[in-house]
Amino acid sequence: MKKCLIIGNGKAPEKKTILFLMKKGFDTIICADGGLNHAHKLKIIPHYIIGDFDSVDKRLLESYRDKSNIIQIKRQDDTDIEKCLKYAVKQKFSEAVLLSVTGDRLDHSFCNLGIALKFHDKINVRVISETSLLTVYEKQVSFAAKNGEYISLYAFDNKTKITSQGLKYPLRETRLPFGVRESTSNVAVKEEVKLNIKNGRIFVIRDFETMEKNDLFS
Repeated sequence: MKKCLIIGNGKAPEKKTILFLMKKGFDTIICADGGLNHAHKLKIIPHYIIGDFDSVDKRLLESYRDKSNIIQIKRQDDTDIEKCLKYAVKQKFSEAVLLSVTGDRLDHSFCNLGIALKFHDKINVRVISETSLLTVYEKQVSFAAKNGEYISLYAFDNKTKITSQGLKYPLRETRLPFGVRESTSNVAVKEEVKLNIKNGRIFVIRDFETMEKNDLFS
């Protein structure tokens, strides 16, 4: 399985997060345009730098000509993160983790979270934002959890129904349409959580640091 990390131009990631994920097999690093600024400060050399290059210092970009594969895509009908994901799909990567895709621009943050939904059929996309890990799930899924761990669930329309096992506040064919009802800060009460998701996809947000310390990231 080919896995990649995509670094955006949002709030800077922590180097320890990148190194941890590289040990987990996410060893191809792609910078989306201004994401190179973060990689450079962290002294991490990306394999690819992709974008229209309106957010990166041109002299810095030129200094990576002999270190990284630089791919300029000038079209404006998709974002630089989308450009990176389309390239990853073309190169047959099966998983991608997005870093630095949230920050002080709420519109950019909202867009990048939506991208995880948009590309779900093509590549398994997860988002890490500071201490949170966002994953898209559908149908039936089970995952290891730590007793007492916060687990939040969000759906997007009234058709999606969720049934859970292993959560303090159980869901039974529960609808969680965005902006109407949420399951924020639910709590794991067993070492395994099971979800049965009908008629749609949901976001599950968990504590990345808890998962990292307990080696639960896969």
